[in-house]
Amino acid sequence: MSILVVGLGNILLQDEGAGVRLVERIEERFEIPDGVEVLDGGTSGMELIHTIAGRDALIVCDAVRSDRPPGTVLRIAGEELPAFFRTKLSPHQLGLSDVLATLTLLEKVPPSVVLIGIVPQDLDLGTELSPPIEAALDEAQTSLIAEIESLGFRLRPYPAPVAEAKRAERSMSARRA
Repeated sequence: MSILVVGLGNILLQDEGAGVRLVERIEERFEIPDGVEVLDGGTSGMELIHTIAGRDALIVCDAVRSDRPPGTVLRIAGEELPAFFRTKLSPHQLGLSDVLATLTLLEKVPPSVVLIGIVPQDLDLGTELSPPIEAALDEAQTSLIAEIESLGFRLRPYPAPVAEAKRAERSMSARRA
């Protein structure tokens, strides 16, 4: 089985980067098993088509607009996904919608597609998440892990020193960029 977990978002627009921050967190804290690929998709659209094609499952993490309070974690899947694409909830949904439509035509769309979304508060210029979204990352992480485990994979936490070293490494890389 092949699962792709992709975080979408622009990390320069505060909460817009929630999906990317979520996948970064998973990579820092957990050993990713064979068969599961975690990817920072940034603001990609059609560039992801070959990466997604033929997967058994796709889990997308992203900021999604909703009338629910900021920091609300949403799981959108199955028959709810077409409704998601009819209403503009995510700044990336057009690109993702196009990718999934193209993959459907090519008969290479993953049989399982799930969106783990977080309702944003601030989309202003800045690299820090707002407090409600930062607080929501724990719930979103739990939801994402449950989704991966429902597909038969187990994420094992890194020991604290390894997780801290991975966070420090990411921080140093971000400063150099």
